[in-house]
Amino acid sequence: MKKLVKLMAVSILILSCWQTAIAQDSKEDKKAAKAAKVKGMVDSVHYVFKATNARPQRGGSKQLTSDYDVRVVKDTVKTFLPYFGRSFVAPAPGSTEGGIKFTTTNFSYTSTQNKKGGWDIVIKPKDKNVTDWRDVDQLTFNISTSGYATLRVISSNRDAISFDGYIESAKAHK
Repeated sequence: MKKLVKLMAVSILILSCWQTAIAQDSKEDKKAAKAAKVKGMVDSVHYVFKATNARPQRGGSKQLTSDYDVRVVKDTVKTFLPYFGRSFVAPAPGSTEGGIKFTTTNFSYTSTQNKKGGWDIVIKPKDKNVTDWRDVDQLTFNISTSGYATLRVISSNRDAISFDGYIESAKAHK
């Protein structure tokens, strides 16, 4: 009887270890698939950054409840982001325009892989108008292999601001 109990205990132990090993393999496979998908989006320059949190230089972090994003495709960058912070040039009186909203087809795009396997991407719009209060000098993305990203927006007429979020395929957002 003792042998039967020992045999069952050993069998249960082996089965549980085997299931754990399978679950870990499955988890690693999902992680690798996600990294390959993110790499494909970054390499093809075809993704959307979805902002979930804003971090202005002054004041605390702000959770974003609306849909704010930056669409990056080979020939166009389109931003629709809020702005919290100090502006050195104000919009025209009575204007309801605000935030970081622009579309450009004239920009430089550089992508480098960082030490952790993710990507550092710098986008510099070339069609600048320094007198425009919405002028943006640079967008800097730090994208992890899992798709989480940070965006830092540097402007000539406003304090810099950062956003946390994630990237996803631009095909889903036409």
